[in-house]
Amino acid sequence: MPDLVFEVFRQERKGKPFEHAGSFRAPDERAAEIYAREFYDRRHESVRLWLVPRSAIHPLEDLPDEFDTSYRRVDGYSLKSRLREARERAGTLDSGSGGEAA
Repeated sequence: MPDLVFEVFRQERKGKPFEHAGSFRAPDERAAEIYAREFYDRRHESVRLWLVPRSAIHPLEDLPDEFDTSYRRVDGYSLKSRLREARERAGTLDSGSGGEAA
């Protein structure tokens, strides 16, 4: 029987989120539990461990970009042009000042 790959997630303190600690190969779940305890809780640096066979993890791929978040990015959003557009709509743009409000 080939070794299975297991992923380990650890919680450092109660109330803290779980973080991926690492992965390893083991012949079965019992051996994986022993390995996880030895590798990730030997010095009691975790309060809780999650042991997950990698085959049980289902990645979500090709997520659609349903929301345009370019306004959150500085490089995709020109504040000067947006201000100019707003001033033009408000009628406060002085044509002789190069885009500055009167």
